[in-house]
Amino acid sequence: MTGVEHEVRDQVSYLTLNRPETLNALTPALRDRLVDHLTVASADPSVRAVVLTGTGRGFCAGADLRSGADSPSPRIPGDVARTLRTGAQRLIAAVLDCEKPVIAAVNGTAAGLGAHLALACDLVLAAESARFIEVFVRRGLVPDAGGAYLLPRLTGLQRAKELMFFGDALSAPEAERLGLVNRALPEGELAKTARDWATRLASGPTRALALTKHLLNASLDSDRPAAFAAEAWAQEINLTTQDAGEGLRAFAERRGPEFLGR
Repeated sequence: MTGVEHEVRDQVSYLTLNRPETLNALTPALRDRLVDHLTVASADPSVRAVVLTGTGRGFCAGADLRSGADSPSPRIPGDVARTLRTGAQRLIAAVLDCEKPVIAAVNGTAAGLGAHLALACDLVLAAESARFIEVFVRRGLVPDAGGAYLLPRLTGLQRAKELMFFGDALSAPEAERLGLVNRALPEGELAKTARDWATRLASGPTRALALTKHLLNASLDSDRPAAFAAEAWAQEINLTTQDAGEGLRAFAERRGPEFLGR
């Protein structure tokens, strides 16, 4: 039992956290396995989209603190910072830096690291019963896994402070209203909608999507000249791809494009 199920189907990499007895809390080994799968998907030309979900009542309850492997108490100075850099932060970076679109299908509770794992994804679908919890304050901890970077960029600063200061559970419909979730869906529609969205993305211009993702993610940390320069270079690079040529030919020939991801 690996704790994560992996299947590639119709050019989509499906990653399913499978520790339902712990609400899919992440051990260091499971976290590293996710990083490996995301790294492979990013580089594999046969994979053109990724779906991340969980089994049971939880999407991901965060780090598995009961395992003792990621104890918040340092053994020697620098241990905690080092553990975060090589652990939770590396996982969030693997999602943000993946060159394929990543969809989170949030089937249940997403807390702490689990909430930030979902929010790092490019598109977030959630069952109406799902909850998002900034649980750190309940444990006397500082938010980690990039939460203080991700959350205010999605909700604005004041709302992010409210969520992180109080640690109250946020329902999926409320998360949708705040812009944390693209769609809050009835339970039975989550998996199908995730498949449908992933199938659409997998038939799209994969390199153009990768460059678009990079431009959007970088835009919030860029000034206008830097953003314009990045856009110009992205256009320069993308126009060398087969899909860009196909898209332009299809437009001229008044037909639908057939993108190959190259």
